[in-house]
Amino acid sequence: MSAWLLEPAYWNWWLLGVVLMMIEAIAPGFFFLWLGVAALLVGLVLTVLPQLAWTWQVLLFALLSVGSIVAWRLRLRRHPTRTEDPLLNRRGHQYIGRVFTLDAPVVNGHGKIRVDDTTWKVLVDRDCPAGARLRIVGVEGVLLKGAIEEKPG
Repeated sequence: MSAWLLEPAYWNWWLLGVVLMMIEAIAPGFFFLWLGVAALLVGLVLTVLPQLAWTWQVLLFALLSVGSIVAWRLRLRRHPTRTEDPLLNRRGHQYIGRVFTLDAPVVNGHGKIRVDDTTWKVLVDRDCPAGARLRIVGVEGVLLKGAIEEKPG
């Protein structure tokens, strides 16, 4: 073994686990956390099986890393995080049902509306002049889908 490695060997995995978790704290994304957990678990296995070859240690680390990430994704899919504002990061969806005035005429199904300090491109089923009222009925990527509000009478 190389002189820079710590003895007993499980300290190397525990140190790697802590470093990976520190990286997670600096650049959060729930990815390095699971790599850190896998490294800590390999260190735990080495406390029981101290003669485990380094190739098996690396293989175990890889399997535990992938397994922990997949397990977390499955858990998150089954039990999504609840929030008070589920549309917070889905800005276009916040406008569904609202009515806006067209800033520019709709030509070939494409137009523009102004929402607060932002201009949004809209898809509409028919052409109409600027100033028409448009109800947002959906979102398609970064485009809002609208339906023309007919004037009563």
